Amino acid sequence: MDTSLAGRLLVATPDLTDDLFARSVVLVLQHDETTAEGVILNKPLDTSIDEVLPGWQAGSSLPQRVFQGGPVQLDSAIGLAGLPGDAEEPPGVKRLFGAISLVDLDSPQEIIWPQVSALRIFAGYAGWSADQLADERASGGWYVVDSEVGDIFDEDPATLWRRVLRRQSGTLGWVSTYPVDPDLN
Repeated sequence: MDTSLAGRLLVATPDLTDDLFARSVVLVLQHDETTAEGVILNKPLDTSIDEVLPGWQAGSSLPQRVFQGGPVQLDSAIGLAGLPGDAEEPPGVKRLFGAISLVDLDSPQEIIWPQVSALRIFAGYAGWSADQLADERASGGWYVVDSEVGDIFDEDPATLWRRVLRRQSGTLGWVSTYPVDPDLN
């Protein structure tokens, strides 16, 4: 198996045209020899957080919407938070990598809010077998790039795909200018 992709971004290539994954940016949360799991960072739903998890919207990052994390287990919620520095994890928060942490959404909010710098709620997640993801990458479905904390809590998800690609060096940066429908170009 390749090195773990946990903490990196999968950025859909223009060839990936599946409705959910077209122009998506996925943060890989876990990747090992058997499975890979992540959340789509740029697919906000037209659902406020309080509709699904009352009380969690007030301190969440803009736009304060539930994001579709992927097609798997849409009836479950995943909370990701920014946990600055090397501070000890408060109860209900588990550091995944760098400043990114997983939040137990059953924890008392008054314990969580003072400790985190940002919060995003996802419905469901994206999941692959390790071989499936390797095959999708080999067939040109995904670019793998480094993530920045700001990507996870970005306030303008509609332009995240283009901006993540634009900051890449070489020809990959040029992909950011690829039209949504090249036939209309």
